[in-house]
Amino acid sequence: MNNSDSRINPRQLGTPRGGSYAAVPTSGDRKNLNKPTRGRKKSIFEAYMSKEDVSAGLKRGELIQGPLRINPKKYHEAFIPSPDGTRDIFIDGVVARNRALNGDIVVVKLLPKEQWKVIKPDGSDKETEATHESDVPEDMLGTCIPQETVKGDAKSPDVIIEAQFDDNDAEHGQDHLQVTLTDDIKKFSLDSGEKGDGVHRTKQNDGPKVNDPRLLPDKFLQRTAKVVYILEKKHSRAATGFIKLLADKNSELFKRCAMFSPVDHRVPRAYVSLADCPQDFVTRPEDYSNMLFICRIVDWKEDSNFATGYLAKSLGQAGEIEPETEGILTEYGVDFSDFSPEALECLPQNLPWVISPGELAKRRDLRKECIFTIDPSTAKDLDDALSCKQLPDGNFEVGVHIADVSYFVLEETALDKIASERATSVYLVQKVIPMLPKLLCEELCSLNPMRDRLTFSVMWKVTPEGKILDEWLGRTVMCSCVKLSYDHAQSMIENPGKVFSPEELPPVSPQHSIAEIQQAVLNLHRIAQHLRKQRFIDGALRLDQLKLSFTLDQESGMPQGCYIYQYRDSNKLVEEFMLLANMAVAHQIYRSFPEQALLRRHPPPQTKLLKDLMEFCNQVGLDIDFSSAGTLHKSLNETFGADKYSEARKEVLTNMFSRPMQMALYFCTGVLEDETLFRHYALNVPFYTHFTSPIRRYADIIVHRLLSASLGSVGTPLSLAIQRQADHCNDRKMASKRVQELSADLFFAIFVRECGPLESEAMVMGVLNEAFDVLVLKFGVQKRIYCNALPLLGFHFQKVGRKPELTLMWEPEKPEQESVPQVITIFTLVEVVLTSDGVPLKYSALLKRPSSEK
Repeated sequence: MNNSDSRINPRQLGTPRGGSYAAVPTSGDRKNLNKPTRGRKKSIFEAYMSKEDVSAGLKRGELIQGPLRINPKKYHEAFIPSPDGTRDIFIDGVVARNRALNGDIVVVKLLPKEQWKVIKPDGSDKETEATHESDVPEDMLGTCIPQETVKGDAKSPDVIIEAQFDDNDAEHGQDHLQVTLTDDIKKFSLDSGEKGDGVHRTKQNDGPKVNDPRLLPDKFLQRTAKVVYILEKKHSRAATGFIKLLADKNSELFKRCAMFSPVDHRVPRAYVSLADCPQDFVTRPEDYSNMLFICRIVDWKEDSNFATGYLAKSLGQAGEIEPETEGILTEYGVDFSDFSPEALECLPQNLPWVISPGELAKRRDLRKECIFTIDPSTAKDLDDALSCKQLPDGNFEVGVHIADVSYFVLEETALDKIASERATSVYLVQKVIPMLPKLLCEELCSLNPMRDRLTFSVMWKVTPEGKILDEWLGRTVMCSCVKLSYDHAQSMIENPGKVFSPEELPPVSPQHSIAEIQQAVLNLHRIAQHLRKQRFIDGALRLDQLKLSFTLDQESGMPQGCYIYQYRDSNKLVEEFMLLANMAVAHQIYRSFPEQALLRRHPPPQTKLLKDLMEFCNQVGLDIDFSSAGTLHKSLNETFGADKYSEARKEVLTNMFSRPMQMALYFCTGVLEDETLFRHYALNVPFYTHFTSPIRRYADIIVHRLLSASLGSVGTPLSLAIQRQADHCNDRKMASKRVQELSADLFFAIFVRECGPLESEAMVMGVLNEAFDVLVLKFGVQKRIYCNALPLLGFHFQKVGRKPELTLMWEPEKPEQESVPQVITIFTLVEVVLTSDGVPLKYSALLKRPSSEK
């Protein structure tokens, strides 16, 4: 696997004297730390259980399995979801985590009740609950009350859509909110004869002072556990970080090893061989203090606080775009290597490629129809096109035409293998890491204008009001007449009477007039409006979160500006027909292959989190109906006015509502017996799949193969193989989404560093006793503002009713002025300034001093 194994024997690596520990132990860890001893080392970590014992324990219900989530703000805290959907199970300390890394599927054993955790009531800065990676340390994620846990991606842009428009389909995170237990605990303390020691809430006081968890009811407790086995190492075992010499110059290890310190504190520090380090590192370590390296962890022994790794490569200076981007891609296991010669040999070698007469004969010929693409202006991989033809009876024939990628990517070929492993294209701010080679993405499969292309089409006969009268699915061949951007289509929608000159649009095929294309766009827009309206009447939900986009300098690639992406009618038009096509194909493949269909389900929100959110809404006096996706959508869109304050409050709530939501998942119908579990909660439909983006999602290629088989070609894959691929697509989807977010975070941090300080209005999302969280409205980022970073004379935290409130006493600007008090509570609008910290990629939010004028 690497060449450094022979150079370091991990068995000999204990803790160097004078070195620091890989992870600062929590109180529970301290007694286990190995003191330097002669002879055999004492183990720090427990040996893993045997596979057989783990299997038996899981069957008997004595052990629990689940994905491990480590709190990025407090890396000694980790969690796994409780199988019954109640409060997460807490894993306290590095020792209890037993060498498992973030994302790994682990098996845990519950600890006795006296070691369970007493839950603190809200208002405490010392949060006891996990947050998701999306809140990059102390940064991105606000909370409305101390968070409990997050399982998805709590900061997902564009939360609930399922369409091709920009790879952010219905994926959303969860961020457990913690229910307010203060009053209940108070009551319990008094009832149980406690003399109010937990009641007088001072700034330092965090909750009940009942020391023995066995005396408390379960609702005040969180179960704790320890890891006994790693079922699946989902973490890539790669990390970016810095190298340093060991502290003890006299130790034997000093001559052989350096210490690798990851940027991500959830990954352990690791010994790396000096032989892998730059040649002059030992003599000039300071030259490398800001140099990023990638380390791959290869081992972590029971008797060492540190893992063993090897330095894969040096990336470049920290805080620069390309080194940081490569680090992100490597940590999340994104394959950005060139495609192998074997994979490229699977593509047509005789270029330019033409469709054979034999293939043409098998397809419905749509090349003379008025078909066009609508995409972002920068898109090169055009995999969907639309058509809309008025029929003599006043109805319309509407078509969705999707590139037939499965024609070129044949099963079991070298190309298929790579595509299935990559599973998705990854969209970074500055570039795309494609799932398929450029020749396919941008040429052979891309529905470029005036080129004959192979497609699968779904065509409907619809009334002007969007009522579907008839449906047809099949293989087709088409020729796009123009490549429109969302801006072009938007302009047509906003100016229906305008006569567009050829200069205002990209080149148009001579077979079709601009007027014909414009009419088709307008007809599609009108039908889409009816379809969309009906979808929400039928109970769909959409949570649009602010999504940041950047303008980049052509020469340097540096961010020049950033803006919130505008989701407009042209986006909605495309989305509506993609949803329709995905549903039509889902029904078709499930009808044909009830055991093998690859569908996409979206489970309902987590009940506990939803309950906590309902509790929170009641506290702040918001009347929200949580009974279904549809009522939630209605509450969110009808509760608020259109003024600036209402809009901001809606953004904050959209953010909160996305937290209990679960991830949408690919699955094979053969592995779920209960058809009600197939449902898509957000779209509120029984069957849904992904069919419309085969150039950038492998799941869609499988769906195309199933569709092809249902239309009469041979063979279908086995359901187990499909489920395995579905799981892999889910994993890669989450990784690519996370990488996308980190890429945006990287560019925004650089933007603040280069162009800051930046001022914006922000709305308070949550109040703690020494800090508060805000959503920065101009940029859609969330930050925590700490009271001790502001020029205050003092501050005071209290509960008003059940609503937390911080009063800040600002230092007067001039000695003769009085102190200006400022009350911070949820939904307060404030002015903030984002400033660079001088550390690569770190920036802070500070509150602007309120005006002292009365």
